[in-house]
Amino acid sequence: MAGSLAELGDNYDGFLQGLKDRIRTAQVKAALSVNRELVLLYWHIGQEILQRQAQQGWGARVVDRLAKDLKRDFPEMTGFSARNLKYMRTFADAYDEASVQVMAQIPWGHNVRLLESVKDPDQRLWYAQQTVAKGWSRNVLMAQIDSALYDSRDGAITNFERPLPPAQSDLAQNLIKDPYQFDFLTLTADAQERDIKKSLTEHIRDFLLELGVGFAFVGSDYPLSVGSKDYAVDLLFYHLKLRCFVVIDLKMGEFEPEFSGKMNFLVTAIDETMRHADDNPTIGMILCQAKDQTVAEYALRDVNKPIGVATHQFGRELPEPLKGQLPSVETLEGKLQEAASQLKPDLH
Repeated sequence: MAGSLAELGDNYDGFLQGLKDRIRTAQVKAALSVNRELVLLYWHIGQEILQRQAQQGWGARVVDRLAKDLKRDFPEMTGFSARNLKYMRTFADAYDEASVQVMAQIPWGHNVRLLESVKDPDQRLWYAQQTVAKGWSRNVLMAQIDSALYDSRDGAITNFERPLPPAQSDLAQNLIKDPYQFDFLTLTADAQERDIKKSLTEHIRDFLLELGVGFAFVGSDYPLSVGSKDYAVDLLFYHLKLRCFVVIDLKMGEFEPEFSGKMNFLVTAIDETMRHADDNPTIGMILCQAKDQTVAEYALRDVNKPIGVATHQFGRELPEPLKGQLPSVETLEGKLQEAASQLKPDLH
């Protein structure tokens, strides 16, 4: 006779866990399948409305009558309001049969927001693909659109997606934009690199603190002892919403691969000597005068610490000989305020 249930032990626990994982996977696949069929149904309904209006001259009022009749015959379905039928018509007009296969991978609510907020078809497809890849909620999608993520996709290079959990990665990504532009009013034409870097450091520090989006200043030229040697961090912040240290390393020249090695070292040292058990991983930001996209990507590819690379530029107030060599306040202010708008419970 078989043993009692109590004797099944770890074998049964493993068996049960395996079944639960399989059931959850099947539930997710079923939900995705239902969503796909619903979005495709809405597209086909939109196509039918467009064709009938074009071929038979039906006016806009047909949508109101159609909504009333469909709600009467399908009372259990909530998607047949006149407003939603108009979205279906717009949706069908916006995508061909190939493109709609991509859009069917995201929920209808996401599609409606894209129709309302993004006019360029290529951008809508790109945001839809990113939503699928990263699992963005509707609020996160809107925050990414508001921050013009599409326009900055070829800007800052980061590896945040690999070492950070998705919620923190999305937030961290919005802390590093490309390029950063700053106006300097006090530099002279004969300013030396040391003076420029000092002014840049002070400006970034003061500006981030004035924005009030979560940055707490820890120090500039912050001393860091490792082994028998002393080092200095150009700028060290603690971000109260991300709950992690943020290291900023300023470079006056073009990005070089060895910069990522130094930043990896600094981030590791901060994690080992200052990070609390409840803190998230320290984030490193390298701000340089210029960068080659491919070089930056290669330099970060196998780095396990979350590091980003962006450029800085001088604003219009600098003397002509210095313009184009460093990190306008308006641009960075807008970007950081957009980052603050992402810090919502919806992201967790």
